[in-house]
Order: sequence, then structure tokens, then C-alpha cells
Amino acid sequence: MNKTIQTVESATAGSAFFIEDVYPVIDGGRFAVKRIAGERVEVWADIYREGDIVIGAALVWRREQDRDWRREPMTLHGNDRWSGAFIPTEPGQYVYAIEAWTDEFATWRHGLERKRLSGADIALDALEGAGLLTKAHGACQDAAAVILRQCEDYLQSGEVAPLLAAELSEAMADSQSRPDVTRSPLFPLIADRDEARFSAWYQMMPRSQSREPGRHGTLRDCIARVPDIAAMGFDVLYFTPIHPIGHTRRKGRNNSPVATKGDPGSPYAIGAAEGGHDALHPDLGAIEDFRALVATCLEYGVELALDFAVQCSPDHPWLTQHPGWFKWRPDRSVRAAEGPYPDIVIPDFGCVDRNALWSAFRDVMLFWIDHGVTIFAVDNHDTAPFPFWDWLIRDIRRRHPEVILFSKTFTRPKLMEGLAKLGLTQSFSYFPWRTQKWELEQYLGELIDYPERDFYRPNLFVNTPDLLPYHLQSGEPWAFKSRVALAATLSGNYGIYSGFELLEHEAIPGREEYLDSEKYQIRQRDWDRPGNIKAYIAGLNRARNENTALQQTANLRFLGIEDGETVAFVKEATDPASTVLVVIALSRHAREFWLPLGNLTVDAGGQRHHVTVLENLLTGEQSRIEWGGIRLRIDPDRDPALLFRCLA
Repeated sequence: MNKTIQTVESATAGSAFFIEDVYPVIDGGRFAVKRIAGERVEVWADIYREGDIVIGAALVWRREQDRDWRREPMTLHGNDRWSGAFIPTEPGQYVYAIEAWTDEFATWRHGLERKRLSGADIALDALEGAGLLTKAHGACQDAAAVILRQCEDYLQSGEVAPLLAAELSEAMADSQSRPDVTRSPLFPLIADRDEARFSAWYQMMPRSQSREPGRHGTLRDCIARVPDIAAMGFDVLYFTPIHPIGHTRRKGRNNSPVATKGDPGSPYAIGAAEGGHDALHPDLGAIEDFRALVATCLEYGVELALDFAVQCSPDHPWLTQHPGWFKWRPDRSVRAAEGPYPDIVIPDFGCVDRNALWSAFRDVMLFWIDHGVTIFAVDNHDTAPFPFWDWLIRDIRRRHPEVILFSKTFTRPKLMEGLAKLGLTQSFSYFPWRTQKWELEQYLGELIDYPERDFYRPNLFVNTPDLLPYHLQSGEPWAFKSRVALAATLSGNYGIYSGFELLEHEAIPGREEYLDSEKYQIRQRDWDRPGNIKAYIAGLNRARNENTALQQTANLRFLGIEDGETVAFVKEATDPASTVLVVIALSRHAREFWLPLGNLTVDAGGQRHHVTVLENLLTGEQSRIEWGGIRLRIDPDRDPALLFRCLA
């Protein structure tokens, strides 16, 4: 198994056993491994001790809040490597450990068998074995009956055969004292619901959903858009902040430091006289409208996700209600965020009253959970300390294990990984800046390798309100299709920001930012205007929903192909068996190439077979594999992506 293995301290000095190289473990058990509820969790470890004895081992596990342990046997695979598995049946926080002990009866039997084969006298050894039967305790009724019967058979016949019966070994396995039992440290595991692994996100600015020029959009306007978003195949509707916006140092159009009359300000400057993080912007509507929106989303199979930003505008009610939560300058002005964000104030998470501040943010999240929100996109992580996020994530997960927390900040790689280790369910990635073939293969290779795959779930957004990548600024349809196809097929989780489907590409010259960004103004759009790629996106999402191989990220393998501007990869799922081949062009010109597939196999009836047929996921057309590969043609102006189901 290709992995980075964490070595675990094996109990205390003087323990009978070494329990080492446990997998899966993140940083020696400091952070939780991530899995999906209802799926099998395999655990491996090296277990050994001195001498020629027979070892017994078990995997013990439970939900973190439970008292009773569940137990699963572990199996020896050779060279002291053991494995076991358990299935966390529902979302939540779990712990697991490994126990090892000397199986005295199995050790006795092993020694007797070896001695008997050598022709030595085993009469005394047989008496010792019978004596072990008298020490059995705690056996279930069936096991106790087997032990008693075999013991009586030995005493009556004097033959050793009853002591060597396989059923007796099974009965004794769980019916002996284990004075040298050794338990490893406890290792944490988070089991998430399936949407943590597989989701398609559509992000939009609620105030820009009105079809009337100049009018502020409402939640009722957002409700009217839900059917269209669901028809494209998205199952998460993600809102930028929906709270009152401050007036002090409000930003103007195109991030101007001075707003003019009528400028709505940045929604990330949260808080005004109308309320803070638990209030709706008055122009969006009332809380009854919000409940109606949640209900409509559920009707169409869509979940609503909200931005959770731990910042305030200078007008946020907390500044007057709780001045101790903020930092103040000598002139008694509040300290604003550094850099180009004068309209934002960062709370002092280390203040004297930090317990109340932390609880206030937690209560904001609980407020929206009570109103039907189960997904939050967590913003500006680097403005709050790790201990705050650790506490918040654990508290929310303890109360609501179904909640998904998406880490949506681009920052330093190690910091992004650290936040994921703390328990954030999904994370932004550097995908928007990976455009070359070698970059994509190298970066995705890092994400699916150990240990990253056990704690980091990438969500490949193609664009965001803050990011219009250079490769999209030409507005060429093939480029938009190529990037969304890459995101949708490389990862189980991906997303777009509204306007992408309309090929919006006007940028501030020399920068990866939208010109006339709706972060600072209200925009209206014709969502069905000619040239849109809504049908193309819907086709990708339909393929994802119909093929389990595309509903995960970890089981991904790139294929060798000589064309340097074409990337090819295979994704495979085991439950149910599904293998998909994807080929995507990274440049505009049409090309033909040979794709070698000689070693590609699929699961068919529990056996591996070579792929013989490729079936196009969109057209249903089938092509046979000959001479160990296939010749393909891609015309990016028509479709830069080829998606195939692999058949034996």
C-alpha cells in the first residue's frame, strides 16, 4: 500500500506488545481521519512481541460520546501486519484503537502440533491443554457447550484429538483470560454524510437575482431561480453573506474606497443598525422568506449553503454592545483590518471576554442551523486562531454531525492543510491556477496521496466572486467547458460562481478580478441569453450522478499520453463497480492521438478483466479496444472533453 505511515507509541514501557505503523492515523492521532458514514473503514497495524507465541488482535471502536466499545477481529497478513475493519453507521465523531494479547490456547495448540509432528511424547502437553479449558470464563452459551463437550471427550478417551478440534479453538478464542492485553492510544475519526464527498456547488449573490434593472434582489427572486439551478444539476446553492451591510468606510464600485449614493457596499462588511450575523439584509426580505427558500431548495433536491465570515463592519451592533471584543486605537477608533479592507473590523479572538465572543459566533451558526441550513462556507480563517476553529468545529459537530463546513479561503498550503486537519469537511484548492498538464497531474497527485487523502477533501471551484482566472479572460467557450469538465471529473466536489455559465470574462486589466464585480454593485442578467453553456454543465452533472466513479476523488490514476496538451485519467469506484475514462483538451486546436490502455482493468463479478469496450457517457456510442489502446479525436470547439464508461 502506497502511503506515509504514522508510528504510534505502543502503550507504556514494559507492555507485552508493540503496536506500530497504524493506518489510518493523522499526525500520530492528533487529528481525525475523515471517512463517509456507512462505508467500510480499514485499519492496519504491525503487532508483535517476542517469542514463538500466537497473538490475538481486535479493533475496538465507538462513537466519541458512547461508553460501550464495539469489537471487530483483526487478521494476520504476514510479517506481523494485521488488518481489521469497521463501519461507522451514521455521521459523527468516533474513536478507535487496537488491542493485542497472547492467545494461550492457540499458542499451546501450535506447540503441541509441532511437537507431535516431531514424534515426541505429548501426553503431558495434552493435560496442560485440558487445564486451559478449565480456566475458560465468560463464554457465550454455545461456546461454553463446545468447551465442556470437548473436555469431557478428552477425559473419557484420553485422546488428544478432541483438544485439537477447530470448533474448540474458536470457542476458546474469546473465552480466555488476557492478562497481557495491550491497547494502543485512541485515534479519532470523523464520519461525514455522503454529500461531504460528492457535491456540485452553485454560488451566487442574492441581491443580483432580480430581473428588473436597478432593483435589489430578494429571497423571493432567489426562489424563482432554484428550478434553473437544479436543472443544471447542482445540489448546493451557495450564498454570499445575506446580512445587513455597514455604511462606515463602505466600498464603491470596482472596490473604490469611497462609495457614492446608492452603492450597496460589500456584503462581507457585515453588520449595521438593522442587525449583525443573525439578521437578514432588509432588502432581501424577512425570515419567513428565508424559510420558504429553504423549503423550495429541498423540494428540488438542493441544499442551501451560507457564508460564515468572522468579521464585522464598523457599524456592527457588537461594537457598541461588546466593545471589549475588539481592538481600539489610542484615539478610541476601532482597529480596522489591514490592507484593502477598511470597511471590515476583525474581532479580538484573544480578548479577556473571548469565551463570550466565541460563543456568540457559535450561536450565529446554530441560529441558521435552526432555520434549515446544514452547510456553511467558512471565510477568513486566518483572522481567527486555530484554537477557536478547533473549538467551534468540535462543538458544532457534537451538536449537529450532519453539518458540512467548507473551508473557502485561499492561503498558504500548510495553513490550508492545518485547517482541514482541524475538521473542516471540504477545502478550496489551487486548481484555478493549475492549467498545464504537468501541473494538474502533480497537484492532483499530491491531493490523492497519503496522508492528504485521509483529511483533505478538495472542492475544485473554477471561479469565485474574488477570482476570474487569466485562462478564462478570453471568453472562449472551449476554455470554460474544459475547465468545468476538469473540475467536475477530477474531484467529487466542485463549484462555479454565477455568470460562469454565461461565459462572463470581463476583467480588471492585468488582474484576476472581475470588472464591475457584483461584490460592490447590483447586477441583472438574462440567464438564458444565447451562447450560454448551461446544457453542457447539466450534461456533466448528469454523468456524475449516473457514475459512482465520478463521485469521489481519491481513486484517480493519470494515463500516459504523448499529447502534451491533453490530459487523460481513470477513476474507479467499487460500490457499485464503476470505472470511467476521461480525456480533456487543454488547448483549442483539434487533435488526434493514440491512448494506450493495455493495463487497464475493471471489476466484473468480483474478478479483474481487461477493458475491451469504451462507451461514451453522453452519446452512448461504443468503441472497441484494439492492439492495447484506442485512437481518439478531440475537437475542443465542439467539446473539449471525452467521457467513457469502461466495459470488460
